[in-house]
Amino acid sequence: MIDAAQIIDSGTNILFVTFDSLRHDVAHAAVESGRTPRLAGLLPGGQWERRQTPGTFTLPAHMAFFSGFLPKLPQPQQPSRLWECRPPAFKEVSPETFIFDAPNILDGLAVHGYRTVCVGGVTYFSAETPLGSVLPAMFHEAHWRPEFCSPEPDSTRHQADQALDIADRYDGSHPLFLFVNVSATHVPHGHYLNSSTDSVASQAAALAYADSHVGRLLDGLSTYGPWLVIMCADHGDAYGDDGYHGRGIAHPVVFNVPFATWIHAGR
Repeated sequence: MIDAAQIIDSGTNILFVTFDSLRHDVAHAAVESGRTPRLAGLLPGGQWERRQTPGTFTLPAHMAFFSGFLPKLPQPQQPSRLWECRPPAFKEVSPETFIFDAPNILDGLAVHGYRTVCVGGVTYFSAETPLGSVLPAMFHEAHWRPEFCSPEPDSTRHQADQALDIADRYDGSHPLFLFVNVSATHVPHGHYLNSSTDSVASQAAALAYADSHVGRLLDGLSTYGPWLVIMCADHGDAYGDDGYHGRGIAHPVVFNVPFATWIHAGR
C-alpha cells in the first residue's frame, strides 16, 4: 500500500503521467504481447490495474484527478485514496491518504513547498483558448508546444525532453510535482500505421512508440532521487465498439482505464 501522506510529507518528488484516451484493453494487450517492454519493467507486477475513470473526456477527468478523485477499482471495496481535499469533520479518512487543505492538489502541494509543473499534450493544455487555459493555469509553470500534440508523430520524445529539462533546472531546494499528459495515444494516431483511420490497432502502435520515451523519462528522473509515480489514462476511446465512436460517452471502453502507482527508486 502506498502511504501517500508520509511520502508527500517527506518531500518526495512526484511524477504523474496520463496517457490520453488510452483504453485498458489496449494497454493490457500491449504488455501481454511484449510491445511495451519499458512499461512492463516498471509497472508493479508487470501489469496495469483496470480502473474506472471519473470523467469520460480530458477536461472533466483531469479536473477530477486534480481534485482528489483518481480512477477507482471496479469493485465495492476500494484502497485508500492517494490524496483528498480536506473533508467535512464527520468523515473519516485513512491515515495513508494525503489531505490537502485547498480546492485542488496543485494548490495543496504548493502549501507543502512543492513546485508544480505541467508538460501538456492535447489542446486542453495548450492555453491557446480560454478553455484550454483552465488546466495549465492550475500549475506554477506550464509548457505546451504544437510538437507536444498528437498530430506530431514524435510527440512523446519532445515531451520527455521537456520534462527532463525541467528536472535539470531544479536544484533540489524544493520537491517537484511533474505532470505529463502523453498525447500520442489520443487521436489522431493512425499515422503510426500509415493510415488515415484511427483504431484499436493504431492506438496500440502509438503506445508502443511512446514506451521507450516514457522509460527514458523515468531513467533520467532517477538521478534526482526517489519519485512517487502515478500513471493512468484519463479515459478511453471507442472505435466502433457497439456502434460507438469517440469519447464523452457512457461505454465500458471509455470508462475502463489502465492505472498504476509505485515508488521509483533513485540512483
